Amino acid sequence: MVNVGVGQGSALSPILSTLYLSPLIYILEKRFKNFNLPISILSFVDDGLFIAQNKSFSSSNSQLFCSYNILSNLLNSFGLIVEHSKTEIFHFSRSHGLFNPPPLDLSPLGGSILRPKDSWRYLGFIFNRKLSFHKHIDFYANKAISMVKCMRLLGNSSRGINPLQKHLLYRCCALPIALYGFQLWFYNKAPMSYHMKILNKMQRRAATWILGAFKMSPFEGIKALAGLMPIRFHLQKISKRSLIHPFKLPDNHILKNLLNDDPPSTKSPNSHNIGSLTNRQKSLIKGHLPDAHTKTLGIFPSFSPISPSFSPGNCLMDIFPNRFSFISVNKKVENCNYIRGRELDDMVLCCSSDSQTALVITDASIKNDIATSISHIHSYNRPLIKTVHHASFVTSMEAELFAIRCGINQACAVNNVSKIIVVTDSIHAAKKIFDSRSHPHQIHSTAILSELRSFFSSNESNIIEFWECPSKLRWRLHADVDKDSKSFSISPSYLTKISWDYCKKIDCDDSLNLWKMTFQASDGKGKNFLDLLDDDSNIIEPHYAKGGPWLQAFGHSNSLCARVVRAITNHTPIGEYRLRFFPGMDFACPCSNYPIETRRHILHECRRFNGYWNPRRDSLSHFVMFLTANPNAFAFASS
Repeated sequence: MVNVGVGQGSALSPILSTLYLSPLIYILEKRFKNFNLPISILSFVDDGLFIAQNKSFSSSNSQLFCSYNILSNLLNSFGLIVEHSKTEIFHFSRSHGLFNPPPLDLSPLGGSILRPKDSWRYLGFIFNRKLSFHKHIDFYANKAISMVKCMRLLGNSSRGINPLQKHLLYRCCALPIALYGFQLWFYNKAPMSYHMKILNKMQRRAATWILGAFKMSPFEGIKALAGLMPIRFHLQKISKRSLIHPFKLPDNHILKNLLNDDPPSTKSPNSHNIGSLTNRQKSLIKGHLPDAHTKTLGIFPSFSPISPSFSPGNCLMDIFPNRFSFISVNKKVENCNYIRGRELDDMVLCCSSDSQTALVITDASIKNDIATSISHIHSYNRPLIKTVHHASFVTSMEAELFAIRCGINQACAVNNVSKIIVVTDSIHAAKKIFDSRSHPHQIHSTAILSELRSFFSSNESNIIEFWECPSKLRWRLHADVDKDSKSFSISPSYLTKISWDYCKKIDCDDSLNLWKMTFQASDGKGKNFLDLLDDDSNIIEPHYAKGGPWLQAFGHSNSLCARVVRAITNHTPIGEYRLRFFPGMDFACPCSNYPIETRRHILHECRRFNGYWNPRRDSLSHFVMFLTANPNAFAFASS
């Protein structure tokens, strides 16, 4: 291995480098301490960083020179070398006056004279001396804009990939590039005006390309039609989600140590956690970690990333691969629900005469943010066992999984049971039990796996089956459990911690509701924006899922999408538009029955188009049907 090495990008590369460099960094820190050098070290594999904090440039340069000398000598003793040509220096300063830091001369050590630059790129992040990240935003926003321009080769307003595909392409490929490293500059108390200006410019280009709209179309309106959440609200959503990501990490991870609120047990100068700060220091800190610390105080832990139950070779799927099964509904078959009902009836008939089978029926419902998890356990010649549990601020997935957990717990406690059949309307929740990947339901999965491990180990013939029973089937036994779960009406009596999954949900809902409120109250959508109704006669509100409500209705066709967007925003080549922007041109309707060709006239009165059978135009579905039946409506004359 020493003579040959490992390939570029090999999984062994970071492991071997860490094993080799860890003692070097340990010795280096000891030497800095012996020489009283207040230097901090950061190392990303072979890319190291020395940090000095002083009130004068000369003090910083002298400390960095000494530390560089110590490092060079230590690396030589380890058989390693420093690439002097890649060495850089950068100074951060809050000074508003003339900023002219002196260079650092490393020529006596075999290096070069390092002159500070205006910006510094490190690990893909671009820093400037005041940490405003303007150049970082410019670089990645322009990169995303260039990508959107290149995407125009894939489709336009008349041909190529359809708007739904454009929407997906932008969100998957361009948006993540523009927001790379957003945690550095998007946090509480940070100035945002410049960043929002640049990113909104990028999103406007994307929205006009997706819809085939005019460049001067109202920005808020075309963003909503394209299913693109405003950048500020999108950043709020993903920022709140990133704040709770440390919950996925094991307890010994460095981020968990930084977020630890407990005061340090010893007064060590290297105590770097939130608990070591005073309340005033906490209030003065700006950044992502303080926000994450505040966020995590209200969430109860649900991850178990290093549990032995999920380790390879020790998980249930490896030890007992044939002792559990899932029997799902085959939705490709005609009358699948009727067939499943017959199968469930036959299964219950067999269970009723088998003394070694326990039938577990589970369901859950949520009302007023209170989840009710219920399970009924049926067994031969024994009274019915019911379990009822309530939990605040959890998701339906967690409530369903907890109902399964309680049902299995009670079934395993029944004597002489060798087969457990679980009937649930949430088969995807049951499959989470055996999912060894990190997920927010591991606290329930671990408890269920512990019960099943004991159950399978007690007898080689013990098995468990999970049957899917769709709610709309209204199968009698499951309908009884469903009725029980909805019969409770409880309100939260006191504040409690919320689950990780529920926190993600409410953060997303908050950003979405804020978007809906600002959209209805904003003039940015355009004074002539046409509010249409959905199939339930409610005004359509913006959303981003699956392209949003508008794009789902007409996003399958480029030409139809372009005409619908022009009509809704009233930026369309008709007389009303020409009268406003080009008053010298003819603005009368070609039908000669109206002096001005307006949108309302075209939709309801113009004899060129209104031979269509359905006079209703206020719902989105009928509006799209009208434009489909009249391909020349709101189109250019040449088309």
